[in-house]
Amino acid sequence: MSTEAPWHAAFPAPKSAPSSISREELLQWMQEGKQAGKDFVLVDVRRTDHEGGTIKGSINLPAQSLYPTIPSLYSLVSNSGAKYVIWYCGSCGGRGPRTAAWFADYIQETGDTEMKSLILAGGIKGWAAAGEEFTALIDGYDASVLKK
Repeated sequence: MSTEAPWHAAFPAPKSAPSSISREELLQWMQEGKQAGKDFVLVDVRRTDHEGGTIKGSINLPAQSLYPTIPSLYSLVSNSGAKYVIWYCGSCGGRGPRTAAWFADYIQETGDTEMKSLILAGGIKGWAAAGEEFTALIDGYDASVLKK
């Protein structure tokens, strides 16, 4: 058994408990013409396990290196006019919620009451498992990786 501290132990524990957005709601946004990078920012926080594809319009910001860049990311998102930042990892059981919470903490510290930090419920694996209308929106989709 490893006695090495988890990667996130180097950073403060998040205080916030961000809300989540369902894959169905995010799909509806996309079908209505809302665009990643304009109306919302979609962040894939996987590092070396991002194989299998990524949801169209996502940016990859690995959770392990994210914390120190939060102020810059906030500034970029704020200047873009996007009001939602949606975080996901494989199943959204660890990295996605942690990064969403760190970002929510920062939003709260700035006094911003309009921007929201959300977790994509079920992560990319839940997205991929939901059927063809979801997998059609995964760049580089590889079912052998995401449907494990």
